[in-house]
Amino acid sequence: MFTTIITPRFLETDALGHINNTVLPMWFEAARDPVFRLFSPEMDTTNWKLMLASFTVNFHAETLYGTDVEIRTTISRIGNSSFDVHQECWQNGVKTVTGSTTMVHFSHSSKKSQPIPKNVLELMKQHPREE
Repeated sequence: MFTTIITPRFLETDALGHINNTVLPMWFEAARDPVFRLFSPEMDTTNWKLMLASFTVNFHAETLYGTDVEIRTTISRIGNSSFDVHQECWQNGVKTVTGSTTMVHFSHSSKKSQPIPKNVLELMKQHPREE
């Protein structure tokens, strides 16, 4: 599991003091950096190897301003060229949001998916989702 600590910023709140629902997908993407680095350790965008295919976000409780959150990131499914990333947002011991993202190992020059390299598969298997 990868973990990322995020300090909510005042500008990310709504009128009720909650973290705005549009912010969580951005936090989840920021917390996927370690997954991106499995494919592109240098984070070289001129040689990027991934494509986002879909994502879902489910809200379970309020996420509030004033307290850090922990984003937990795991790999929940690995296919031939695609995989799913499961993420959870925790604040004060409460799971407030979950998300799932499908990523594709992709060649931007040929515009086609590619099999996930074996060395990356082995690294991904070190971060499984545990129920």
